[in-house]
Amino acid sequence: MSVKDNFSDIAGSYAAWRPEYPDELFTFLSSLSAQHNKALDCGTGNGQAAKQLAKFYKEVFATDISEAQLNQAVAAANIFYSVGPAEKTGFPDGYFDMLCAAQAAHWFNHELFYKEVERILKPGGVLALTGYGLIEINEEIDELIQMLYKDILGAYWDKERKYIDDHYKSLPFPYKEIAAPSFQIKCEWKLSQLIGYLNTWSALGHYKKMNNTHPLKEIFPALQKAWGGDEIIKQVRFPVITKIAFL
Repeated sequence: MSVKDNFSDIAGSYAAWRPEYPDELFTFLSSLSAQHNKALDCGTGNGQAAKQLAKFYKEVFATDISEAQLNQAVAAANIFYSVGPAEKTGFPDGYFDMLCAAQAAHWFNHELFYKEVERILKPGGVLALTGYGLIEINEEIDELIQMLYKDILGAYWDKERKYIDDHYKSLPFPYKEIAAPSFQIKCEWKLSQLIGYLNTWSALGHYKKMNNTHPLKEIFPALQKAWGGDEIIKQVRFPVITKIAFL
């Protein structure tokens, strides 16, 4: 089974610049669990969701195909990291109260993943797929980011990115969805933090490898002007995506 790994080469940057999920999201997700013994975070990356789950579950297991990403993961006494695919975890049947995948499910082989979910989740356990869409700041800066996202990098996004673009509406999901509140990631960033984040985009990495040049140079002068200086702090927002079910 082949799996894509777009982030091992930038694991340090991913850990440094990717936004954190809001506490309210995991407070809600954990409230759905009948029990809070064991949770699994598939495609954990550097453990952003795992560390949130660890506040609510006695034990959190977190897996990823990227050892480099796991080497950047947040340590906690009740989080247990291991290298492995979401589609074949090796955990016992009916083991987990909660299974989460954060900004990861669009990369999975969905048929195999859901078979594994049904095997390792307890009856009535919670499956929570979550993530976040395109960054939003203000009209002028958003227009420049859209230019980068669509016009410059459009041909360089993996096909799986379509699921993020439509907020998982077309993501295969063979279960009855649970309605969830709307959540947003909100951060206070300087321009350097935005640039750090944009450099973690998988399409930007593909562009650099194929063209031996950096695509940000096409918008950076205009972005710098629109921001007004690196010491200026602006609020940035990401719409949170959720797809949740009881099994």
